Amino acid sequence: MKNIKTALVGYGFSGVTFHAPFLQAMKQFDVIKVVSSNEEKVKQDFRDAAVVPQLEDALRDSSVELVVITTPNTLHYDMAKQSILAGKHVIIEKPMVVEPAEAEELIALAKVHGVMLSVYQNRRWDNDFLTIKQLLAQNKLGDIMTYEAHFDRFRPQVRDRWREREGRGTGILYDLGSHLIDQALHLFGMPQFVVADVTEQREGAQTDDYFHIVMGYGKRRVILHVGSIVPGQGPKFLVHGTKASYIKYGLDGQEDALKAGKNPLEQGWGADRPEWYGKLLTEETEEIIETVPGSYSSYYQGVYEHIRGGAQNPVPGEDGLRTIQVIRAALTSSIEKRFVYMDGEARG
Repeated sequence: MKNIKTALVGYGFSGVTFHAPFLQAMKQFDVIKVVSSNEEKVKQDFRDAAVVPQLEDALRDSSVELVVITTPNTLHYDMAKQSILAGKHVIIEKPMVVEPAEAEELIALAKVHGVMLSVYQNRRWDNDFLTIKQLLAQNKLGDIMTYEAHFDRFRPQVRDRWREREGRGTGILYDLGSHLIDQALHLFGMPQFVVADVTEQREGAQTDDYFHIVMGYGKRRVILHVGSIVPGQGPKFLVHGTKASYIKYGLDGQEDALKAGKNPLEQGWGADRPEWYGKLLTEETEEIIETVPGSYSSYYQGVYEHIRGGAQNPVPGEDGLRTIQVIRAALTSSIEKRFVYMDGEARG
């Protein structure tokens, strides 16, 4: 099967760190256009690609099949819509869009035009999350009663970047929250209710830098937490079931490896540090669980197999919609101090 002619839109942190390394290393993709104002920077990585200033310049190229959108969140909807109407397959960096109605429109348009719409939720392929999926598949934990996921950091200073400025689609809930919510929905589906506290803790913060979300599924509780002033890191995951608990410290190392310029296809990619292997605990036993290697390249491999071979979309637009619906529910819950039920009702 031939490679996919690709246009990469945006060449900031996301495009450079999370997309370019895979589009360079994987022979299934050929980046022929990059939409950016920084030609010199792009040419360091994609020497043979044409650097163009506007999305329209890439969409006019009939050989472009796939458009990868890595721009700020507020641009996702318009750029994805233009690309779909031009008959291109589309990958949108998370979060998919800012409002559920935008996601619904894009999903409907993609179906009408017969193109793929996918959301880049790479952290479904974090090593710790893959390990939890493996334990669930092996029924090592039993029925999950409490699932708790953290993405805490120590970043006490507010930085001058769009993600930390006041505006639509900014803040930690749209950013890291998209990952934690997507992981939870991937495992458990949509919750019955959401209750959340979303706020700013840092001096000079213009948008949210802290959240604590509880999602209800009958007796099960899913707890998602992010803080920006956390000098001492606790567990990344605490998962408690009727058979055992799984406790895991440490962050997946793929992001740091990508920042360091390592090849994501090299042997040993995604391996965890042994001192960070998680523990499977019962009342009587304690077992060290070797972490499943992380594999962000699996997302792009899935995209290729979907476009060329009709395999399942690795993260379809419908998944992106559900994540945005939970984000909006969490914001409503925090503002109105209510449980928000996913049947549309807000209750005290």
